[in-house]
Amino acid sequence: MAVVGGDSLLAKELREQLRQSEPAPRVELISSTADGSSVLGADHDEPIVMSPLTAVSLAGSRVAFLAGSHASSRRTLKVNPPDGPVLIDLLGALEDQPEARLRAPQVERQGEPKPASPIKVIAHPAAIALAILLSRLAQCGRITRSLVHVFEPASERGQPGLDELHQQTVAVLAFKKLKMDVFDAQLGFNLLARYGEEAPVPFQAIELRLERNLASLLAAYPAIPMPSVRLIQAPVFHGHSFSVWVEFEQAPNPKELSKSLAATGIDVRPDDPPTNVGTTGESGLSVGAIGVDRNQPRACWMWMVADNLRMTVENALAAAKESL
Repeated sequence: MAVVGGDSLLAKELREQLRQSEPAPRVELISSTADGSSVLGADHDEPIVMSPLTAVSLAGSRVAFLAGSHASSRRTLKVNPPDGPVLIDLLGALEDQPEARLRAPQVERQGEPKPASPIKVIAHPAAIALAILLSRLAQCGRITRSLVHVFEPASERGQPGLDELHQQTVAVLAFKKLKMDVFDAQLGFNLLARYGEEAPVPFQAIELRLERNLASLLAAYPAIPMPSVRLIQAPVFHGHSFSVWVEFEQAPNPKELSKSLAATGIDVRPDDPPTNVGTTGESGLSVGAIGVDRNQPRACWMWMVADNLRMTVENALAAAKESL
């Protein structure tokens, strides 16, 4: 296997998961830089060597995970030879390619044929988490409406996002100038409904990708209506958080909902609501604070968290196994 952007946050999560595989595959780490040179990086203070991004470095791999940047993903598509590896895009950079197929194996119905494609684009992790939750809730009763606030962590913008949030947090306390290369706005001790105008990735584009991916995933569940979704950039380092409002055809019972969700494999914590910090490094979804809406007895509120990096990587590995 090849990993393009071998020193990114997603690549680190990938390498950790691959180390636990039996047998562990041979992994070729490839730089996401454009200068065609080998790069020396670091992982837990240990040096790692990444090959230059060329057709030669991709040759011999059956799968190439694109985990660096949108630019390196597009360069990989350009240099990938005709008999090169299947591309697993963890960033959504190649979503507009005609041969690309959106994938989220943890949501897809079992037994249905998997789309064959040389490019598999992993859905936004928040879209995957919401599709899992709504599909499980639909087993408890017919859903008529839903509304979700999604709190995006800085790690969705990679290591630069983490570094900028850390610098801003320290700078605000020290009354120093804020670094604004990623968000072009103050995120430290703040919530953002939009990034600044000079942010390299427009916030609206992220929100639209989330909605687009969620609509595609829910197409396999026609009885579930598309929820209204609002994305908010939160001043947290890791983990998505979700405030979810769901209206059912019949009045829900919170205790029965908790039991039903737990029976489907979701970590339900009725008395100890989960946190994004507590779920870091954990698989799956954690749900808590389930309660009936005081103004609408057929609806309920709930709080959900999920590790965004692990969600993406686990679905990428599941998609990759189909090509091995």
